[in-house]
Amino acid sequence: MKGPALFAVAVATALPAAAAAPVFLPLRAGVTLESGDSWIDANKTYRLYGVQSCLRGTLYTDKGGHRRDCGEASLAVLAAYIADTRPVCAPVAETNAAIHVACYATVGSDRLDLANLMIMSGFAFAALGRDGLPLHPPYAVAEHRARERRAGLWQFKDVRHPAILLGQAGAGLDTAR
Repeated sequence: MKGPALFAVAVATALPAAAAAPVFLPLRAGVTLESGDSWIDANKTYRLYGVQSCLRGTLYTDKGGHRRDCGEASLAVLAAYIADTRPVCAPVAETNAAIHVACYATVGSDRLDLANLMIMSGFAFAALGRDGLPLHPPYAVAEHRARERRAGLWQFKDVRHPAILLGQAGAGLDTAR
């Protein structure tokens, strides 16, 4: 997604009709990252809308045969994007647990959707709703493309999609790592 106008349209269409224009907040280095899709700033929890990072504590095997924490990999990439691109975010929804935000990162003269960057790089996934459908369908397309290219975590054969793990946990099935 290129350009602030297109990003603003996407944010505006995600808000209720009576909502005011979005207020963009900087996503600064120094926030407390909880995962590859959430952080705490000023005692408020924020989460990238439509994104599911790898779950902390789930493991994959790297090309050297070492077991690595998938969630830590997602978190490290989010931290790098924050440090390198200084994203700004606008709230799109709020729950008791978190403020869901859409963020854009500046790379050169381009403004890019941070969630899309995370997913296309293969270090995050399209979040699914309770109905099993993507919360934001374009992110599912981005995920499919990343998987086809074997980008990021998709290059490792034993990476497990977090939606599958969360679904199994919700159904009381074994989620052995």
